[in-house]
Amino acid sequence: MTQPLDRVRSQVNQIILGKDHQIRLALSCLLAGGHLLIEDIPGVGKTTLAHALATTLGLNFQRIQFTSDLLPADIIGVSVYDRDNASFKFHPGPIFTQVLLADEVNRATPKTQSALLEAMEERQVTTEGETRPLPEPFFVIATQNPSHQVGTFPLPESQLDRFLMRIHLGYPGAEAERALLQGTSRRDMLNELKACMSPEELAELRLGVGRVHASPALIDYLQALIRHTRTSSEFLSGLSPRAGLALLHAARAWALMDGRGEVLPEDLQAVIPGVVGHRLHASGQHGKVNGADVAASLICAVAIP
Repeated sequence: MTQPLDRVRSQVNQIILGKDHQIRLALSCLLAGGHLLIEDIPGVGKTTLAHALATTLGLNFQRIQFTSDLLPADIIGVSVYDRDNASFKFHPGPIFTQVLLADEVNRATPKTQSALLEAMEERQVTTEGETRPLPEPFFVIATQNPSHQVGTFPLPESQLDRFLMRIHLGYPGAEAERALLQGTSRRDMLNELKACMSPEELAELRLGVGRVHASPALIDYLQALIRHTRTSSEFLSGLSPRAGLALLHAARAWALMDGRGEVLPEDLQAVIPGVVGHRLHASGQHGKVNGADVAASLICAVAIP
């Protein structure tokens, strides 16, 4: 079952060099049925990763460049009067696709950002009193620049929580960067990519995630992690039930990618930084500066049963 995933990882790794862990997290997010937020400085490959994943998985792909003057109708679509039929005809927007790249999502105003909320949560959009379903699968990959950069509108907590994972790519290692500098243009390589997985294979893999077993002992460990975030003074607020489900789904997908039918504590620990880094905030006296520090603190604080 994991052979198609191995092919996908191998091909994407040829485009995004030295970032296999982040690629695995992104694939786990998709298999778990969630949405992905990539936060980093411009130029480290956020958009390239999204495009490479969509093409390699054989999914329809649309990109929206978020700007301060972008309107919700530019995302969802708009009805235009048809004079021949004397009626309004709906013209669907770019959100009607399988993989939607919301590029620099925090450069749009909160009103436009909120246009994604129903789509991400319900897999449908409602406009002019009519509800329209989105394609299956529907996967949002949003990128955002650090909030200290000029012209950004930070995503509110309610919208951040819609993303199953948030990851950072970071700078490439010296060897990977040298290969990047001496190699073929990433744009040219993207144009030559072929799908490595059929829609049927992807659907079967996503169903397989739900069949990965989570033992009572594993659930005990998960509950201990969640309980610690709610009772410790280290955090401003604890993880919600939705965050707990996100952790479990992501860990099941991670286990599936390793070809296992049961979740291990190590699977939970592998996905914790991506799943809780944007949901947990350290209280002032603890001085954690980012989500990775917060996640590492959580892993160290709770022993495996």
